[in-house]
Parts: sequence; C-alpha cells; structure tokens
Amino acid sequence: MTPQTPPPLALFDLDHTLLDGDGDDLWCRFMIRHGVIGPAMAEANERMGRDYRAGRVGAQAFSDFYAGLLAGRSPADWAPWQDRFLAEEVLPRLPDAARALVESHRAQGHALLLTTASNRVIAARSAAELGFAHWIATDLELVDGRYSGRVQGTPNMRDGKLHRLLAWLQAHGRSPDELDRAWFYSDSINDLPLLSRVGRPVAVNPDAQLQAHAQAHGWPVIDVLGRATAA
Repeated sequence: MTPQTPPPLALFDLDHTLLDGDGDDLWCRFMIRHGVIGPAMAEANERMGRDYRAGRVGAQAFSDFYAGLLAGRSPADWAPWQDRFLAEEVLPRLPDAARALVESHRAQGHALLLTTASNRVIAARSAAELGFAHWIATDLELVDGRYSGRVQGTPNMRDGKLHRLLAWLQAHGRSPDELDRAWFYSDSINDLPLLSRVGRPVAVNPDAQLQAHAQAHGWPVIDVLGRATAA
C-alpha cells in the first residue's frame, strides 16, 4: 500500500503577523503598568524593540532580555498574569482577518503550526486562543520549579526558527521535504531563513526590508491587520 501523503503545512509567525503588536513589548509594558516590574525597564524595552526591528540585536540577547523578566517565579505564579494579558492585551489585537486566515487553512485540512520568537509564557495564551495544537516558541529554563531568567536551548528566532522547525518535523515523523509545499506567513526580515526555505512564502504587513525582498522575489504581500502595505 502506498503511504498517504500528509497534509501540507501552514506555518504562521505571531507578532505583527496574526497579532497586531509585539508580544514581548506588550508583555513588558503590561508588567510595568501593573507594577510587577519597575518602570526603569521601559527604556530598555524600547531600545530592545528598536534593535530587534533593525536587526542589530542577536537572538540570544533578545531572548535573554525577556526571559529575565520572568525570573524567580514559577509557572503557577505567572498563570493568572497570562490570563490577564490575554484579556487585556491580546484579544483586542487579534483581528478577524487574522483569525480568518488561520481558519481558511484549517478548513482545507492543512497541518497548522504557530512558530514565534516570543517565549512560551508570553505566547501560550495566544496560541491556545487561535486554536493551534502545535506551536514552537523560545523555551525557558526552570530551576527548582522557578524560571531562572535564562533561555533553554536554541531561541526560536532567525536561523533558530528554521532549525527548531526541522527538529519538530523529525520528532513528528515528517520529512524536511514537506517544506517545499508549505506556507509560511511572516512580517519580519528576521524570519528570512524560514521564508526562503518554504515553497509558499507570504509577507504579511512586512517591514521595509521584507517588503523589498518579497517584491524582488515575487512573493505575495498581504494585509490582515488593517494596515496599508506599500505597492
């Protein structure tokens, strides 16, 4: 009997792609507003965001910065804050068009996967809200049941996003060749390694660098966040 071909993959970035905002930035501001971390972190957060968008910060440094905000507390400690973050920050920033894009692939029977540079604490509720059974995020180290403030393993960012996906495919008994017919939706030049590997890359409300690259390579450019994209 000929093995059945698995359904094609539809891969989605989260921040500025399905979520109208950056989860790491929103989480930091949310924590400051509620007094969980000090206001002195606001300037460092702004600087990190600028450096990330410009591609000036390394994946490890970026991930370590946001991992550090969680240090000293357990997953159970953070759970109520995750619920509040979903209600106050995430739900108002998940546009109907973004949800419809995910649902269009689900309706076609595609295998859906969310892949985000944000860490698991920040991204967990968003993944669940959008109905992703499978998702990859930056993992965090636990020591004696509490977050150490350090990343565990490879951050799910830039080249790491491709490497982590290849590891996920292997763990699920799927072939890397499946990427040749996979979609990947992203807004960021930081995701170029994975965008360049899939057969169906789509730029979603792209940053200026990705916009130029997408146009040069004939990639589709779409808007699901209600913003105009350059012609």
